[in-house]
Amino acid sequence: MSRLLCLIVLSLGLAQTAAADENTDRISAYLTQKFGLAKDKAQKISDAVLSAANKYSLPPALLLSIISIESRFKEKARGPNGATGLMQVVPQAHRGLLRNVKDLTDPDANIEAGSAILYGYMRSANGDMNAALKSYGGSFAYARKVSLRVGDFASVAAQQDNMQHADGQAASCEADRCAGANQWADAFSVPAIGVPVASGAVAASSAAGSASNSASATSAARTASN
Repeated sequence: MSRLLCLIVLSLGLAQTAAADENTDRISAYLTQKFGLAKDKAQKISDAVLSAANKYSLPPALLLSIISIESRFKEKARGPNGATGLMQVVPQAHRGLLRNVKDLTDPDANIEAGSAILYGYMRSANGDMNAALKSYGGSFAYARKVSLRVGDFASVAAQQDNMQHADGQAASCEADRCAGANQWADAFSVPAIGVPVASGAVAASSAAGSASNSASATSAARTASN
């Protein structure tokens, strides 16, 4: 019986790995075709997006949408007030979160940081993604722009979103949090946020909590770049 269980777990693991590879390839191919990225660069960004999306229970299509608006997938992009990289992270506004980040132009580091910041804002807003996007980009107009752009990436990231929906619901149910979906779920047709799964997310939440005291400065900085 235990041997059969091991085989089932192994099979599920292999299936998930294959699905993840397929998602990465599909997103990478789209970035190469749509934005002219070199294959290796597109692959690295795709891996980073899917990793952060899984870690913070955020839809890959949402992260891709933000990156396309902020930098058009240019990892060396610079904006006002030191906004840096793919997700135009502002170091001065998130010093605590970024204290161990050496290079914000690195796709892995930048997408991890940007996703953690967005996750923290969402937690502080009790799951209201529109409010989180307003904090991230400086206005509700920015939030609307992101929500519209999500549709451009829905087809290439749809399968990953569905996988996260199942995982997120399972995690929420295990924590007795199944009742009451977050407000942003319907707006983006994505799963409600699950249980925090990483220390980085907790740090982001703390950073977002303190960021509420300096939200006007952060929003002004990011609004200038949009």
